[in-house]
Amino acid sequence: MKQPVGVILAGGQARRMGGGDKGLLRLGSSTILGHVVARLEDQVARLALNANGDGARFADLGLPVLPDSIDGFAGPLAGVLAGLDWAAGEGADHVVTAAADTPFFPPDLVPRLLLAAEVEGKPIALARTEDGRHPTFGLWPVALREDLRAALQDGTRKVVAWTDRHGTAMADFPTGRFDPFFNVNTPEDLALAQSYLETP
Repeated sequence: MKQPVGVILAGGQARRMGGGDKGLLRLGSSTILGHVVARLEDQVARLALNANGDGARFADLGLPVLPDSIDGFAGPLAGVLAGLDWAAGEGADHVVTAAADTPFFPPDLVPRLLLAAEVEGKPIALARTEDGRHPTFGLWPVALREDLRAALQDGTRKVVAWTDRHGTAMADFPTGRFDPFFNVNTPEDLALAQSYLETP
């Protein structure tokens, strides 16, 4: 299997943070999004960002910015589709996605997802910890992009409602001091993330 490309999903509305881009909030010496980029870029062949609105606000990252192609706020599956469309143009067979507000996800995310898909013989793989599935962290085949487009146009919004139709492998990750897929949704979460960063 070719090395997949990566897409960071930053299309959320961040209501619990008062709106705006959570990923651009400071965390230590970088931003939340900066930590995500640093963790994912060495695991993939190329990297892009799924975000809506003016892409110039992410210019410092030097990444392609991919808007949703589905009208309205269609959730993370719309970001997956944008990533699959971009990947098809790049000649890639698979995309690995990561959420823009999850700065501590495992540094071996991609190889573990690839291994799970291969061992279980499934087209899609999702990350899982003892807290459950983490459906914004997944391996997605470009071959399913038209199926996903049709599902979104028919109103499907929940990630697992679509993945469960196709067969999904699970890549299990240990939970240490905290779930590595901990995401920053509130100001309190941001303070907690800062404490995790300061006491590894």
